[in-house]
Amino acid sequence: MSIDLEGMSREELSQLIADATKALKTVDARRKAEAKIAAEKVAKEFGYSLDEILNAGGKTTKGAPKYANPADPSQTWTGRGRKPKWVVDALAKGTPVEDLEI
Repeated sequence: MSIDLEGMSREELSQLIADATKALKTVDARRKAEAKIAAEKVAKEFGYSLDEILNAGGKTTKGAPKYANPADPSQTWTGRGRKPKWVVDALAKGTPVEDLEI
């Protein structure tokens, strides 16, 4: 397919770009749907749903909280990663970390 771009007006070129962009989105959507169906089929062959596979092994949860702020029990910390400010403040005041355990 050969298109004479030099002979087209600005409006025709703009319409061509818009049509091509729309066609690309349609192709991408169709290919994604086909890929999802193929992935679901493979996951099913192994006895899993695609959702189970996608959520397995990832950081879907931070873990169970081990420490709570005595002043505000809704503030919790798992003991992993950076210490929340309330933990840092409590430790600076001399509160042992054991006193913050749930």
